[in-house]
Amino acid sequence: MRKFLVVLDESRECLNAMRFAAMRASHTGAGVTVLSIIEPDEFGHWVGVGDIMREEAQERIEVHFEVYAKWMRDRQKVEPELVIREGERVPEIMALIRDDPSIGVLVLGAGDGNNGPGPLVTQLTRQSGSLPIPITIVPGAISKERLEAIT
Repeated sequence: MRKFLVVLDESRECLNAMRFAAMRASHTGAGVTVLSIIEPDEFGHWVGVGDIMREEAQERIEVHFEVYAKWMRDRQKVEPELVIREGERVPEIMALIRDDPSIGVLVLGAGDGNNGPGPLVTQLTRQSGSLPIPITIVPGAISKERLEAIT
C-alpha cells in the first residue's frame, strides 16, 4: 500500500499537512505515516537528565499524534502510523523515505508568514530534484473547505 509521509511538529502549518495527507489517503486507499523527529540538541545535558527529557519529548509527541490520529480514524477512516526518530530533521526524513519503499509522497505544510514557507520546506525543496518521491506542499492559510474540495 502506498503511504503519505507527513512531519509532525509544533508549527501551525502542520495541521493542514495532516489534513491533506489523511484526506488524500482516504480517497485513494493509501496509508499515512506520521514522522516526528527529536533533534539531538534537545538532550545536551548529563546522561540521566537527557534520558528523562527524551522520555518527556516522546510522551508529548505521542499525545500530539493521538489528537491527529483520532481525527484521521473518526473522520477519514485512516489508521495512521507514528514513527519517532532522533537526529537532524532533513537526514531523518530522507532516511525514512529510503527505509520504507511504500512511502510515495512527502506532504509538508508551508508557513504563511513573512518569513517564507519555513525551514523544512526550504531545505527539502532545494533537494527536490534528487528525491525519490514527489513533495506536496500544502499552504498554511488554505481553508479546511478548500482542502476538502481539492482532495
